[in-house]
Amino acid sequence: MHLILPHAASPQWPASALDALALPHLQRLLADMPISARLHEPEGESPHPLMPHEQVEAQARGWPRNGPWPWAALATAEPDSGAQAWITPCHWQVGMDQVVMRDPHELQLSDAESQALLQAIQPYMQDDGLQVRWHDALHWHAQGPLLGGLAPASLARVSGQNVRPWVMDGSLPAALRRLQSELQMLLYHHPVNEAREARGQATVNAFWVHGAGALSSAHTTHTGDPVRCLHLLSAPARQGDLAAWQAAWTALDREVLAPLASSTEPLTLTLCSDTTAHSYTRRPRPWWRRLFARPDARAALHALLTS
Repeated sequence: MHLILPHAASPQWPASALDALALPHLQRLLADMPISARLHEPEGESPHPLMPHEQVEAQARGWPRNGPWPWAALATAEPDSGAQAWITPCHWQVGMDQVVMRDPHELQLSDAESQALLQAIQPYMQDDGLQVRWHDALHWHAQGPLLGGLAPASLARVSGQNVRPWVMDGSLPAALRRLQSELQMLLYHHPVNEAREARGQATVNAFWVHGAGALSSAHTTHTGDPVRCLHLLSAPARQGDLAAWQAAWTALDREVLAPLASSTEPLTLTLCSDTTAHSYTRRPRPWWRRLFARPDARAALHALLTS
């Protein structure tokens, strides 16, 4: 199995937050798991459209580095159904030099609000050959030829960031960019947005297309190790809740890593921050090497912030 843990460390926490963690099962695992791969995004360079944990998972699934990355087709288990994608309703804050997408989770968009907004824009999507259905409040499932060959930035990559470079990089066809502009005007006076504005909540004034691509049934039968990306640390990290993040790490160590530490099955464990991913692969070692091994789980987490 290949287990991927996003937000295993974050620069928003002080170093003491990592030092305070007690992760005995991660410690035990690392005794038999030397580092096998490193991924790091140097500061100042143009980022990859996927976050490090997404890049690692895409690679593990055998998808091309430059896309497409058909997350929507994978999640809905609809292979051989043509090009598909997720559409996420969101809020763009427009400034003089940048357009920042607020984290869509911060909208706290209800199911009823999301469904009403989708109903309003569905005819416009259909005019461009997109069949869109509601999946959950932040995920509308889209199918259509317009989505073929796309490799847009992931939602995790653009949340809280300036989306202008990703809109202008040519990764979206002109028809989708036009839809963005049309729907901004359409949703401006929508009853859902008027009610949200009256309550002091951010409105929905844009959408983001991500997870696009086609997936054949042949690719759903994964020939390598099973891949599992666990987001137990993501919500508290996104919310900046240190206590909840530390509690989530403790629970993850006890409930997920403990059984793996007691197993001898093949395992790759990838720990990720926002800029780095370090993979560790289990390799049987002689007893005498295990006896003198001095793994340090905290050092492994610190390394995600200093690579």
